[in-house]
Amino acid sequence: MVVNVLTRREYFQRLAGLAGLGATGLSLSSNSTLAADLADEPTSRIIDPHVHVWKNDSNYPWAKETTNPPKEDALPEKLLELMKANGVSKTMIIQVIHYRWDNRYMFDVIQKYPRMFRGITRVNPESSSAPDDLKRLTRMPGFAGVRISPATGPEGNWIRGPLMPPLWKRAQELRTVMTVLTSSSRLPEVGKLIEQHPQLDVVIDHMADCPIDQPEELQKLLNLARFPRVCVKISHTWSLSKQAYPYPDTHEMVHRIYDEFGPQRLMWGTDWPLVDQHCGYAKALSLVRDELKFLNTGDKHWILGKTVERIWPFPA
Repeated sequence: MVVNVLTRREYFQRLAGLAGLGATGLSLSSNSTLAADLADEPTSRIIDPHVHVWKNDSNYPWAKETTNPPKEDALPEKLLELMKANGVSKTMIIQVIHYRWDNRYMFDVIQKYPRMFRGITRVNPESSSAPDDLKRLTRMPGFAGVRISPATGPEGNWIRGPLMPPLWKRAQELRTVMTVLTSSSRLPEVGKLIEQHPQLDVVIDHMADCPIDQPEELQKLLNLARFPRVCVKISHTWSLSKQAYPYPDTHEMVHRIYDEFGPQRLMWGTDWPLVDQHCGYAKALSLVRDELKFLNTGDKHWILGKTVERIWPFPA
């Protein structure tokens, strides 16, 4: 099934039947003039929705679960250099797992560079206080959402436990964004939570690392396209491919995701600094901008920035 590319105006008009525009906090049904203005606003800046930052510093200790912390820092100043060199305007920082639920370093970076970064936090999904922790974090400048990462093995079974519905319900009430890092095997369980919280914006990271040679696993991701508030990051092709850059054996899978979700619900993402072990920051951008031949110019504007701004608005 090929999804027709919508104009921005058409996209916002279709969203008008929903209660609001997710994390933007705009009610299109109550303000059609504002919706029209948004639809006509040209937006083509590049925004990276997926990076991490960390620092070997006793003021920001690693979590006790981090037994093998990174030896080299991932500093925002290095990231800003890469952004400038590659024409990337803004970036979403994803709380790195090395700190677990201590989001302080990320927020300190955002406080230092408030116009450049927003942040996706973590809360402990196995704690009954997670909903209240999330509410507290929403008051932090630069807050943009929460991330959960259910593992494939038994240690990730909390995704189907009793603590999940309260957390997802609170996220929906707060009109924030739920970002999910998991494998394709967990997507049916994630889908049940999505179905129970239809007003919550959800972003699936890295195509759920669907194996390129297991179409039944990819189908689990494609099944989520029926939920209009689900977006997918078409990132991590370097971890799935069995070939060298530009990872041509992954392009058909990305094309199928594009066909089901449409460009207005897709995002790229570098996953810096992890990408430095593979193709590097610049090529992660070039992959979407230059190598995915089925994308037209409008598609690239959505995937490289406009989808991100719809979910996580940045100041001009």
